[in-house]
Amino acid sequence: MHLILFILFAGLAIAGALNMLLQKHPINSALSLIVVMTSLAVLYLMLGAEFLAAAQVIVYAGAIMVLFTFVVMLLNAGREERTLGSKASWSVGFPAAVAILAIIASVILKAQGLGNAMLGDKITSTEQVSAVLFKELVLPFEVTSVLVLIAILGAVALARRGDGEERKDRR
Repeated sequence: MHLILFILFAGLAIAGALNMLLQKHPINSALSLIVVMTSLAVLYLMLGAEFLAAAQVIVYAGAIMVLFTFVVMLLNAGREERTLGSKASWSVGFPAAVAILAIIASVILKAQGLGNAMLGDKITSTEQVSAVLFKELVLPFEVTSVLVLIAILGAVALARRGDGEERKDRR
């Protein structure tokens, strides 16, 4: 049963990632990324990492994706110009992608001992993870929140019309 669930959600994550890359509209790409993040949360649950699964859903699929969607909507991207890309990118990129996938497939097929993951002797509790996060890593945690705030302010600044002047419709 675990193997079937793993194959199902791993396939869903890969399909969502490919769909995210192939979408033309940024909102559809953000929604595809939510599918990827949720599928990864289910894979974490299957590994017995409930805290990581909850953090994945709350932080990434929830907060970060709402931020992405907010920024895309704020920028009012509208309709994008469709291009077919350059011939050089197709002639070099497609064979390179096939070669990389072939190398990955051959490494996976030749690898010995796949599926022999074992739990360590010591299992970390949620209390221990939170102690590390909020005591030892509190500075990077807070710096990340400041960076997200700066990103929001940058999106608002980019979305403003004009050269910093008051818009006539606001008066």
